[in-house]
Amino acid sequence: MLSSTLYTILATVVISLTGFIGFFTLSLNEETLHRMLFVLVAYSAGTILGAALFDLLPEAVELVDEAVVFPIIAGGFVFFLFLERVIYWYHGHGHEYEHGDEKVTKGFAYLNLTGDFVHNFIDGMVIAAGFINGFVVGLTAAIAVLFHELPQEMGDYGILVYAGIERRRALMLNFLAAVSVVVGGVFGSFFIASVEELGGWMVAFSAGAFLFLSASELIPEMLKEDDRRRAVIQLAIMVLGMLTIYSLGFVFPHE
Repeated sequence: MLSSTLYTILATVVISLTGFIGFFTLSLNEETLHRMLFVLVAYSAGTILGAALFDLLPEAVELVDEAVVFPIIAGGFVFFLFLERVIYWYHGHGHEYEHGDEKVTKGFAYLNLTGDFVHNFIDGMVIAAGFINGFVVGLTAAIAVLFHELPQEMGDYGILVYAGIERRRALMLNFLAAVSVVVGGVFGSFFIASVEELGGWMVAFSAGAFLFLSASELIPEMLKEDDRRRAVIQLAIMVLGMLTIYSLGFVFPHE
């Protein structure tokens, strides 16, 4: 219990620091930033899909009764779909600002921040559930969340700035939203450990959530690439991300 909590705190603190990454992208030109996102989105898709298929799904099937494991996995998928839809349903409220051809609003920026806070809190619980069920499961979840957060935090910070929020304030708001992953991790460490079977259920829920994030958020971004050579490179990067997760089982054998 104590070791899993310490691992969770360490992993989530590292992930929370991604809230500051947007600041460093301000000095980059658009071409350099695009190249970074080109790699990060593909690698993130691979690590998240790999975490779901190679670690979380098998672990969930092992931990949870077969009568409920797949409904819980489906529930994780649907919940994250609903969370994403809520953010977009309320797009368009507030004071409007222009960024290129895009229209960004303060209302949407704050709503996006709220959604990010909730999302990060759940990510923290996912990581906690992973470490409670084994070091490899927790490490796999943490790596997948980390690489998903990098491009996401860039975008979230950009939304705040483009909505007219002063950069220093935007940076702190983005970091505060990112810190919720630590809160979720600490809460999850104690709550999940105290409720019988909840750890396995959370792993199953996480598997569904990760399947949604890879299949519905990240891979569609990759499909926007029209250049065949770049598309093949992205595919190779995604496979590399999957192999990274797969190899963890050999580097750190399951306990």
